[in-house]
Amino acid sequence: MKRILVCEKEEVLLTALEFRMRKQGYEVDQAPDGKVALEKIREKEPDMVIIGTEVKKVPGLDVIREIRESINPELPIIVIAPLEAEGDIMKAYQLGANDFVTKPFKPVELVLRVRRQFEIKRR
Repeated sequence: MKRILVCEKEEVLLTALEFRMRKQGYEVDQAPDGKVALEKIREKEPDMVIIGTEVKKVPGLDVIREIRESINPELPIIVIAPLEAEGDIMKAYQLGANDFVTKPFKPVELVLRVRRQFEIKRR
């Protein structure tokens, strides 16, 4: 079973994403902020990270940088960003994010992007 770490500042969205991913057969771990996300990534070595750009304590972009530089340069990362945050989306790609969704989004869109990343990784 693939393990996904989801880090998002909006608790309702975080819970909804966990529910949707579990329903798709993934094991899900939540992180309420970037600091906890980095701790859990080091501890549990998830198969994918889904992270918001606006998370607290350690910003999402800094989490991406840390993952790429010192944890796992191959770990698939999907970014959640507000529609108006084009600069953050571009920066996330420059830092090594694999894909993104903009808020608001339909959960099925994220599920399809997760599946796509796992397919790419398998090749």
